[in-house]
Amino acid sequence: MTAGETFPRLLAAHAAARPDAPALREKYLGIWQTWTWRETWTEVREVAAGLASLGFRRGQNLAIIGDNRPRLYMAFASAQCLGGVAVPMYQDAIADEMRYVLDNAEIEFAIVEDQEQVDKLLEARDTLPTIRHIIYEDPRGLRNYAAPGLLSLDALRAKGQEWLAAHASRLDDEIAQGRTDDVSVMLYTSGTTGKPKGVAQTHAAMIFAARGAVGFDHLTERENVLSYLPMAWVGDHLFSYAEWLVAGYTVNCPESADTVMIDLREVGPTYYFAPPRIFEGMLTNVMIRMEDASRWKRALFDRFMKVARRVGADLLDGKSVGLADRLAYALGNVLIFGPLKNTLGLSRVRVAYTAGAAIGPDLFRFYRSIGINLKQLYGQTETCAYVTLQPDGEIKLDSVGKPAPGVEVKLAENGEVLVRGPMVLKEYYKRPDATAEAIDAEGYFHTGDAGVFDADGHLKIIDRAKDVGRLANGALFAPNYIENKLKFHPFIKEAVCFGHGRESVMAFVNIDLTAVGNWAERRGLVYSGYVDLAGKPEVYDLIRGCIEQVNAELAGEGELTHSQVSRFLVLHKELDPDDDELTRTRKVRRGFIAEKYQPLLDALFGGKAVQHIETQVKFEDGRTGVVAADVRICDVKRVPTRAGGAA
Repeated sequence: MTAGETFPRLLAAHAAARPDAPALREKYLGIWQTWTWRETWTEVREVAAGLASLGFRRGQNLAIIGDNRPRLYMAFASAQCLGGVAVPMYQDAIADEMRYVLDNAEIEFAIVEDQEQVDKLLEARDTLPTIRHIIYEDPRGLRNYAAPGLLSLDALRAKGQEWLAAHASRLDDEIAQGRTDDVSVMLYTSGTTGKPKGVAQTHAAMIFAARGAVGFDHLTERENVLSYLPMAWVGDHLFSYAEWLVAGYTVNCPESADTVMIDLREVGPTYYFAPPRIFEGMLTNVMIRMEDASRWKRALFDRFMKVARRVGADLLDGKSVGLADRLAYALGNVLIFGPLKNTLGLSRVRVAYTAGAAIGPDLFRFYRSIGINLKQLYGQTETCAYVTLQPDGEIKLDSVGKPAPGVEVKLAENGEVLVRGPMVLKEYYKRPDATAEAIDAEGYFHTGDAGVFDADGHLKIIDRAKDVGRLANGALFAPNYIENKLKFHPFIKEAVCFGHGRESVMAFVNIDLTAVGNWAERRGLVYSGYVDLAGKPEVYDLIRGCIEQVNAELAGEGELTHSQVSRFLVLHKELDPDDDELTRTRKVRRGFIAEKYQPLLDALFGGKAVQHIETQVKFEDGRTGVVAADVRICDVKRVPTRAGGAA
């Protein structure tokens, strides 16, 4: 990497070398719109000039809020042209949640998508008058707004054109001043245990991670990517921005969250990234459709899926497979696997990644068996989502791969994963104490995750180091590990386990309304909604069976055999980020949940069979309400260890 490499310079290089190639695409009113590299660079410069005309200066932070939109991705580069820092924020956060980040990042300028985001910022500005300029992309609904500092993106571009005409070389001078060790983006952590922290990442860090990933998987400018995950998440910033500007491929933005699956099929991405919940949802929909299919279609699907499970992954890895199995798989590809991949929109995928949470081995095996090169990676916001990758031909279902090129990984004495390399954060914004605590004297970032290396050098993540505890008998208790095993079942959407310092493990469960609802309808079970369905005895029997399967798996896992679930309940409401139970990246806030649902927790450990609970909930429009229910609690069968001892 050259000493002066920055994102604006990468963008300028693509515009000079491939001016008419597609850089960004967006589906609008059912039609795909395209920006070439020349058009993208022109708009980035005009928006940057417009910001300069309003007084945006080097070192300032620019808030970017909205769904994935080409012009919002351009806004990142526009801020960086002036030496500014892009601060993407979660578009589904309410005004109160945004207020902390807006204040902490000292936001004066914001570029947002639409009226919804404008309304949030205007509400936040009641207590944060420092927000001076709000620039919006979509003008619908904003015609009669007269708030000071409110400006359309098109009007900003017009200002920029005038500014460029009057200051011919000023913008080029600003771009030339940019240094590779300047902060390019600030991504806020999810805040599972406290207030979010601003992770300051430099051009150098993000470009290092992007170059490493692009080289590792031999990505080129011919790739097509669908960008639909929150722009505030480090995974999207790596795949849809940093790697986009390094490799020069085309990024496609869906029309809306509701059309993602349709747009996915139309785009046919060659490089695809999704968290496990997306892959789980895809498979759940497939299995629901198969259950509703005719008997002969189900028989055909089951027959060829047996072949796929037996040899599909070996064929994908280039291993030796007998002629008969090759022919059977080829026929299955024509009749089943090919149409299935086309339905999912994954027929052209060369490389697919998942990260953010553990993925179930059965789920992982399914996608690889039908010919999708699905792999796992491991990383954090503080490491540009770049720590380990799975090399082709060395895929292990229970690992996150080997250290990525240029990355050093080691384990502390307590099993915590320590990471060192150019992709480690520069600092936590305005938090020198947190920075000093996270990065030791040797330059290793302390991830907070507990892991182990296997004999082949593959890393396995067990749990968050702070969450790894001990049961009353001293046995290891890794709640996240157990929760992930539970969530591998399509009927369980979320799980929260408790057991540290206790005699046994207890679990809260959220059912998957789509999967369990379909299951109930096929059995003639009538229900009025989530609360009603969650409390049905038949559903409890279904979930008990899932948990007992997990207990059977835990029985053969050494010290973790003692972590089998003894009792569980199905929560009367879905855990929700709006109720502060999950982060915006859907990580469980276990401590908060334990405190909020203390009566249920006491009932679980106290041996009760039923517990009444009334829970306050927040609605999208800011109103609050109460959900009340008598929650049943059930015992679960524990399984003896495989060595024959009692669990």
